[in-house]
Amino acid sequence: MWKVLVGFIAFAALALFILSRGGNIDMGGEKHDLGSHAEPAASAASAAEPASAASAPASAASN
Repeated sequence: MWKVLVGFIAFAALALFILSRGGNIDMGGEKHDLGSHAEPAASAASAAEPASAASAPASAASN
């Protein structure tokens, strides 16, 4: 039984070592702030803008 406990402690220490060497790892769980949702909406609006600009020359060429 003590071998299982020593193995678990060794595995946990190895996992913590690897995670600490990994860089910027966020272990905070889900984020429910408005800052994370505002950026995709802004990028979607900027993605729609070139589409409308691309359709304008096509209609102008048909006139």
